[in-house]
Amino acid sequence: MSAGLYVGLMSGTSLDGVDAVLADFSGPRPKLQADAHRPFPDELRRELLALNSAGGNEIERAARAGTALAGVYADAVAGVLANSGVTAASVQAIGCHGQTVRHRPDAGFTVQLGNPALLAELSGIRVVADFRSRDLAAGGQGAPLVPAFHAAVFASAAEERIVLNLGGIANLSILRPAREAIGFDSGPGNCLLDLWAARHLGHPYDEAGGWAAGALPIAALLERLLAEPYFSAAPPKSTGRDLFNEDWLLAKLAGGEDAQAVQATLVELTARSIADAARRHGPSARRVIACGGGTRNLELMRRLQALLAPAVLEPSDAHGIDPQLVEAAAFAWLAMRALEGAAGNLPAVTGARGPRVLGAIYPA
Repeated sequence: MSAGLYVGLMSGTSLDGVDAVLADFSGPRPKLQADAHRPFPDELRRELLALNSAGGNEIERAARAGTALAGVYADAVAGVLANSGVTAASVQAIGCHGQTVRHRPDAGFTVQLGNPALLAELSGIRVVADFRSRDLAAGGQGAPLVPAFHAAVFASAAEERIVLNLGGIANLSILRPAREAIGFDSGPGNCLLDLWAARHLGHPYDEAGGWAAGALPIAALLERLLAEPYFSAAPPKSTGRDLFNEDWLLAKLAGGEDAQAVQATLVELTARSIADAARRHGPSARRVIACGGGTRNLELMRRLQALLAPAVLEPSDAHGIDPQLVEAAAFAWLAMRALEGAAGNLPAVTGARGPRVLGAIYPA
């Protein structure tokens, strides 16, 4: 039987570490029994960020980073099992997304590090990983993959809803009654905000958006940022640090801008690109369910609520799942789908030629 207990692991483009959940899928709705978080060591975080760009000795560096990641993943698994009192033998599988360092669907490839074979060895639990590749092979974007889970747990027969994931990259799932869900990456979530905060504050993020809240956006800069063709491209589409990175941002600066005002502009960029996409593709939605680390940025959430009105913006815990754990739960669910031999992608989201079973299975 494939139903039962699964561990889901997620480490996203924010590079803040690993979220782990223990999810029980034996009932009609997933029940999260425990969770754990493991931050990345500074050296590993720096290397993962560096591997997003071309550099010397990439093959060995990526292999070493994948091995280090497997150790952090295994520690997160041990943590969530300890927090729940569940043994490894009771877990059906681990769903591990891995750490994306390149995502180039335009060139036919995507790269997620994590050494799932080593993770299976260290944890004693079979691992399902490499979720994006099969969808990409079928002509899809390979991402986003969470809309299928969003549709399974957040959809309503009574109203159109949007699920907004505010990770390093923001993505939207448009959930429409009696119609197939659609979804896509709208553009930057936290990635540029965190990059600029690290550069000017010496911290990995702007706590609650407080620094950005103390300045006004720069209108001319915002206009240049919003002119990026990705924002107006039609779905299916997905993106990452391959596009929205430091070089992209620096190329848009005229020089001499106040750093705090740039941070305020980046908040507005994230909020505007999300709200514009929501109005374009989910105009009938009256509820936006937010999840991901960006929900902690109060200034970003304030601007989103203003721009999305009259739709109600509310965190996913109002619907039973902690905003920080939705993506990890999604990969536990995708692991279950893989063991069932059931499709995990939505062709209307990714553009794949049809439904596909996602993930490679590594026995314990």
